[in-house]
Amino acid sequence: MPLHDDLRAIALAEFASSGYAATSLQRIADLAGTSKASVLYHFASKELLLADIVSPALDDMERLIETLEHAGGLRRADFVEQFVDLLLRHSEVVPLVINQGATLDDVPVMHRATEIMRRVAELFRLASGSTMEKLRFGVAFGGVAYTLAAAERLGLSGEIPIDEVRSALLLILHDLLVPAESTAR
Repeated sequence: MPLHDDLRAIALAEFASSGYAATSLQRIADLAGTSKASVLYHFASKELLLADIVSPALDDMERLIETLEHAGGLRRADFVEQFVDLLLRHSEVVPLVINQGATLDDVPVMHRATEIMRRVAELFRLASGSTMEKLRFGVAFGGVAYTLAAAERLGLSGEIPIDEVRSALLLILHDLLVPAESTAR
């Protein structure tokens, strides 16, 4: 694995376990068996390293949101499936954003993550009328993201096949969000 990828993996693990603020570039360099200068060669700052780690997930989420906002959107059932797949595809980044996003809002990439979450909430606020529907969306999507962020603590990490986790999440979200007539938006 190239050093660039090793640094990303090490940084993600350290940011997730020790916290972004408590993780130094020197610590990442030490764990990678390289120098801090080498880390800085690949990533000009810790902030840019974090952005490199988190941005692909945010880019995917923005594309999904744009599909909803433009071109007539997606059926609710299709969005649910794509949302779950996106979270599973970026399952290592989800805990970082969920657990540290609010405290790192001054870091541009984490501020971007917060804004994207607000956009999703707004889309579903507009798509739902009643207080019950608004709460249903919040609990459903927030619950999935939290569950994936806390997967290890909940015993979901490693021991349950990912296909089984995906199927269960889809079933739960469909039960909460998708009306019996699956053509609803």
